[in-house]
Amino acid sequence: MIETDILVVGAGPAGSIAAKHAALGGADVLLIDKKSEIGSPKRCAEGVSKEGLNFLGIEPQLIWAVNEIEGIRLIAPDGTDVWLNDEIKLPEAGYILERKVFDKHMAMDAGRAGAKIKIKTLANALKKEGDSYIVNCESMGEELDIKAKILIGADGPESHIGRWAGLKTGTKPKDMESGVQFEMCNVKMEDPTVLEFYFGSVAPGGYVWIFPKGEDVANVGLGIIQSKADKTAYEYLVDFVKTCPATKDGKIVELNVGGDPVGGMIKDLSDDNILIVGDAAGQVHPLTGGGIINGMTCGMFAGEIAAKSIKKGDYSKKHLSEYDKRCKDLLEDKMKKYLKVRDYLESLSDDELNSVAAAFQNVEFKEISTAELVKKLVKVSPKALLKLGKLF
Repeated sequence: MIETDILVVGAGPAGSIAAKHAALGGADVLLIDKKSEIGSPKRCAEGVSKEGLNFLGIEPQLIWAVNEIEGIRLIAPDGTDVWLNDEIKLPEAGYILERKVFDKHMAMDAGRAGAKIKIKTLANALKKEGDSYIVNCESMGEELDIKAKILIGADGPESHIGRWAGLKTGTKPKDMESGVQFEMCNVKMEDPTVLEFYFGSVAPGGYVWIFPKGEDVANVGLGIIQSKADKTAYEYLVDFVKTCPATKDGKIVELNVGGDPVGGMIKDLSDDNILIVGDAAGQVHPLTGGGIINGMTCGMFAGEIAAKSIKKGDYSKKHLSEYDKRCKDLLEDKMKKYLKVRDYLESLSDDELNSVAAAFQNVEFKEISTAELVKKLVKVSPKALLKLGKLF
């Protein structure tokens, strides 16, 4: 048996930054991941904001920040588009990552801070023993038990860790987007520094994205709510790629699939001896589906608070609930608002989306942010004013 102060399960960005800050706080930390290569396969469109990286104290590096974004293009079902470019403030724009490199970079940061790392180590079960958890794992083909005073679950949207510990980490089907993405070359984008979003029946309950990674390379993907769809996410994406001018001559070099929990944070983020972070905790923007920065920010909180708990010798829910408070202060109100915006946008027909895009043609934007877009939507759409006017 291995004994440690803090065990972090899952070496995605949220788990790795939790391990890093727990180690910086003086705790003995072990970070495990079931994969033999951290970061692969990716399950992400790979976009992050500059403000988010700055808040986390992370300097962009060319090796993983592969494309800097200078604008956004929104495309309605009839092709009407709205361009938001670099003449407008871009607080929510930033970089397209190479996640296979970025995730390793973050795990290495945790290692340099003092955390131990074990790859190809799968958590199979856990049990409470006194004031610790014992996690049974399969590591490099051998059985291994790890005893930890505090357990941090960062094991993604299908999280087992939280559920095994008695926390309600499940996501309702209506709040789980089915995501599928191609990485493609020979993509003919109008501007390879601009993110493109396509709305309407091309992706029921979600949207299609084209996130450029270079001159002719892009992540092309979509998320749908399956209950609102009559095909699989893969079929919708294949149909889109065949007909979109930017992608119809593109070549697929990678396929990524996965679920994206867009229903908001789970109610309880902690309990005695345990914290849940990232996608496992539902720390995903309900409208955009983006979760890297939210998950990493909350992961940083988790690492700091877990380390303080180790120093104090108090691993109780009461002491660890500081984590819940910090996460909810940061995210809860925003998530509640954007859940309502998501529900509203899902109710719009293609014709209504076309009308909104047409109305946006004469609208001046001061900045590119989700909040700014919704505020302008409320101004141009009587239906939006009725449904969302009190929120923004």
